[in-house]
Amino acid sequence: MRGVLLTAFVALVSLPRTRAVWLGRLDPKQLLGSWYILAVASGEKGFALEKATKNIEGVVVTLTPENNLKMLSSRHRLERCDVNVVELLRQNSGWVFENPALGILDYRVLGTNFRDYAIVFTQLEFKDEAFSTVELYSRTELASQEAMGLFTRWSWGLGFLSQQQASLKRDFTCVHKIFQSPFGGLRSGAWAGDSCSSRKLLQSLG
Repeated sequence: MRGVLLTAFVALVSLPRTRAVWLGRLDPKQLLGSWYILAVASGEKGFALEKATKNIEGVVVTLTPENNLKMLSSRHRLERCDVNVVELLRQNSGWVFENPALGILDYRVLGTNFRDYAIVFTQLEFKDEAFSTVELYSRTELASQEAMGLFTRWSWGLGFLSQQQASLKRDFTCVHKIFQSPFGGLRSGAWAGDSCSSRKLLQSLG
């Protein structure tokens, strides 16, 4: 699977019309703050059947003193919102993060204009299921034409079929779960919350 994805990355970066970001240029601080997740391509089982019911999701990205990413996210799952806090560890090569203990094998930005949007790739492995996703992060509730075009090109280029791609419904219930939290308005700086503070945050949001 990794070999197939690497081949797709190389092919897409080689295309003259694809505005792919050079991973070495990206400063993790440029990803900090609050994001709407407006579109998703996913190889997860059942995604094609459930995509019509999925609402816009939210994520708040902060940086720990160890330069790891801390992600507060609200995900739409079967008519409910799952709020999670995970920490992603930076890999040695390139702008790539991971947390294999949590099933996150690869987290990276594929393309961004460093201001309004980011196209994010994640490779996951949970129990007996391994799959990947491409997500459109946006600073605003509506994505620009440029952002949507780049999301579509990466999704197709990485082999996601049309039934595996979805623009999420404009219901902000899940987003408000975290944007209205004490950390939801963060745009920069560090959040060095430990596992105890993370649990308290989740309890307050529940």
